[in-house]
Amino acid sequence: MARVLIRGSGDVGSAVAHLLLRSGHAVVIHDVAQPAAPRRGMAFADAIFDGACELDGIRARRVDAPALLRDDGGGDVLLTTAGFEDVLAAVQPDVLVDARMRKRAQPEPQRGLAPLTIGLGPNFVAGETTDLAIETQWGEHLGAVVERGPTRPLGGEPRDFEGHARDRFVYAPRAGVMRTQARIAQRVAAGEAVAAIGDEPLLAPLDGILRGLVHDGVAVDAGAKVLEVDPRGDVSKVTGIGARPRRIAEGVLAAIAGCAR
Repeated sequence: MARVLIRGSGDVGSAVAHLLLRSGHAVVIHDVAQPAAPRRGMAFADAIFDGACELDGIRARRVDAPALLRDDGGGDVLLTTAGFEDVLAAVQPDVLVDARMRKRAQPEPQRGLAPLTIGLGPNFVAGETTDLAIETQWGEHLGAVVERGPTRPLGGEPRDFEGHARDRFVYAPRAGVMRTQARIAQRVAAGEAVAAIGDEPLLAPLDGILRGLVHDGVAVDAGAKVLEVDPRGDVSKVTGIGARPRRIAEGVLAAIAGCAR
């Protein structure tokens, strides 16, 4: 069993945590105090706001004191927003996984923070920023373990759902605090006011159900993805672990298993 510290409570980091816990590892997730994760029905992020939440039969609970993170979790994923350096010192992970999915950010070097470090997504360089990296783009390489060199650059369009791709999303028109009374999986109509930033309403771009919605009260940057509508109208498609996060998680599990041999 490895002690794994995952950075990021979004849908990808949560899928990794879910699979690793089910595979017998002890898992801690670290995130900021108010994560702007939109796909909250597919993630553990709401444990930060509510104290606990469940994802596909696995429970995550927030732990505020770093000293308590050495516990095995009692079958739960432990989630904390304490200072990262304090968490790192308390957990002393065997594996550190950066699942923050900061698509355009250049990740800081993290090799040496744990015996094994793994970066997910573009801009990681295996052997430099982290020991290993995982491909996160849709396609034949999704979930592949990169042992040396960079992951594939950011590119491509969102997946098409019933003829809708990038037009399914709403981006923050300016920096500010997200305000909404809507909920994940709620049915909305095109043009309906779903949320607001300041005095600017955010309208549903098409008919469907909410797949992504940043939590009420969270500050977002201009241009951040804050709302997503799924035209398929199937609740099972907007809750639980998604196909892409699952394949990425399988890549992380394979990377850990490969290093253990």
